[in-house]
Amino acid sequence: MRNIRIAIAIATVCVFAFTSRVVVGQDAREKDRAEIEELMWRYTRALDTGDGTTYAATYTEDGQFGAGANATKGREALKKMVDALKPQPGTPARAPLYHMETNTWIEFIDKDHARHHAYYLTVSGAGPDNAQPRIVAAGRSIDHLERVNGKWLIKVRDVAPQN
Repeated sequence: MRNIRIAIAIATVCVFAFTSRVVVGQDAREKDRAEIEELMWRYTRALDTGDGTTYAATYTEDGQFGAGANATKGREALKKMVDALKPQPGTPARAPLYHMETNTWIEFIDKDHARHHAYYLTVSGAGPDNAQPRIVAAGRSIDHLERVNGKWLIKVRDVAPQN
């Protein structure tokens, strides 16, 4: 009888330890998901407002937008790319752009790497000349994310994946 009680006690401790570990793991993943969702919101908002500094800060130091030979690489180049989208003084105002992502899925590769899969839609809002909103672009993206010093960042944003 004593051996049965010891066996039950050991089994109970093992079940509790396993369950606790799973719950802690789930909590960590939920925290990572929330941080990645916030990263992608900052990315999009910086792009829509033409804030090159904030946009570049969502990438790793060597991060890149696009793939292949035409990719924009490095934070300074990324900043310049978005800053160039701002209307220059004396030029006519343009309609605002709104970048949206839908059907998103975060795929965790390991504790410091993930992929953010999404369909995207870019809409031009109503313009200063009363132009109607219109769809400017639609497609699919895969963002390769990396945790750097405890912070999720974009390593590569590919808006034309081949697979």
